[in-house]
Amino acid sequence: MLDQIVTHTSVWPYASYSGNWAAEENAGFTVAWATTWPEVREAQRLRYRVFAGEMGARVPSQRHGLDADEFDAYCDHLLVREPADGAVVGTYRVLTPDQALAAGGLYSDQAFDLSPLDGLRPRMAELGRACVDARFRHGGVVLALWAALTRYMVSRDLEWMMGCCSLPLKDDGGSSAARLWHALSRTHLVEPALRVKPLLPLPIDCYDAVSCVEPPPLLKGYLRLGARVMGPPAWDSDFGCADLPVLMRLDDLPTRYRNRLLTAVSAQT
Repeated sequence: MLDQIVTHTSVWPYASYSGNWAAEENAGFTVAWATTWPEVREAQRLRYRVFAGEMGARVPSQRHGLDADEFDAYCDHLLVREPADGAVVGTYRVLTPDQALAAGGLYSDQAFDLSPLDGLRPRMAELGRACVDARFRHGGVVLALWAALTRYMVSRDLEWMMGCCSLPLKDDGGSSAARLWHALSRTHLVEPALRVKPLLPLPIDCYDAVSCVEPPPLLKGYLRLGARVMGPPAWDSDFGCADLPVLMRLDDLPTRYRNRLLTAVSAQT
């Protein structure tokens, strides 16, 4: 299906950036947005290694060694390359409001009733498929990713970021995901008007709601940046994980992180 969506040209068809998005240096890493099909393939290979290889996810394009779906054709793909050989070691994909209209909706619309977010959609981007190579999960790559994302949001006058944080189920069948939701619902839950419901809920009431669970590194980073959860996790049976819906507002970034990211952004412009 994906090859039918993408045209025969190598140029990425739905790229929303203008021609001034040149590759940039950040903490020794090269940061750029994909402009060709082969570059997107590099991101899909990294995603496959992380999601299928490490998390045990069942990805649809497994026989090709890629994590790919129809939304990839509509998204902008952020790539971080390591200095030694230029390999892609970090990636995000971003779906802007215009791209979401072209795609027929957000990826997360498949898992949640997102109607409470309708008022935010004109200035909301969906972030997804975030991953970093296991050898590079440190501040340099994460800073490079988030500095580029901050510039992207600011340049498009986008205010809100939403997405789903994937929680693996293979180790305990969902116990950790359920306990994590119970904990975050007491400390990091959005206001009632913005709460969403999963279309296929993960069973959460049968697990202990008292014992603590450490959030995975990506989610912990989101929480430090001011993100909040929007509702209980959905069960993604195809991907073999639980999806926790997360919302973040650019203006809500804590001052120390906002200054650091905007300093990195200023240095790149």
